[in-house]
Amino acid sequence: MNRNNTLVIRPDIFNGDVKAFFTKKSVGTDINRLSGILSIRKLDVFLPVQKHTDEVLVLSSDPKPEIADAVITNREGILIGVQVADCVPILLFDEKNSVIGAVHAGWRGTAAGIVKKTMNVMSERFGSLPPDIRIALGPSIRWGCYEVDREVKDAVCEASGDGEYFFEGRGGKCSVDLCSANICQALSAGIPEENIWSSDECTYCNPGEYYSYRYDKVIRGSQGGFIGILDR
Repeated sequence: MNRNNTLVIRPDIFNGDVKAFFTKKSVGTDINRLSGILSIRKLDVFLPVQKHTDEVLVLSSDPKPEIADAVITNREGILIGVQVADCVPILLFDEKNSVIGAVHAGWRGTAAGIVKKTMNVMSERFGSLPPDIRIALGPSIRWGCYEVDREVKDAVCEASGDGEYFFEGRGGKCSVDLCSANICQALSAGIPEENIWSSDECTYCNPGEYYSYRYDKVIRGSQGGFIGILDR
């Protein structure tokens, strides 16, 4: 898989032995297909049970489905990921300590500071420091395509601080860019700007490439963000 592959987007910010990518609709989160593409066992692909929480799961040696919207691990040979259909898929990698993370950040997770919480757990469990963490944010619904009410905007702003990630709309509505809000949170947590990569693709604007709940009005499927230390 490479950056120009029509099936995935592979950010160029990660180094070392990590494989990290964001899928498009054509691959989605089909574990059978992912295991075939990467030549790994289906049992070595892990997705949490997502419920729009701020729970961070540290993957043990005996992974089993658990409710969480972020997963971290230092295990080798396993691919962890999250499923999205407008929300922001976020991948983290601490190359110094060989720790990886995958985060699902909708507005609730963003308002709860799930990226910062994931970094805190990485620090507490594995000694990760913000300057050593690289982060990639995949395709998500962007800017004016994501209209929210003032309560949602206020919750995201309270968690993210000052930033140009929202603007006022008509009829009391606002538009929020969750990707930019999470970048603000990552920067405020100490991740250097040069350690951050983000996609500029909008899921709502590209329904042929990505699933979008806002566009489809129903859940038709999901794409994902995946990361693993697979080649040592």
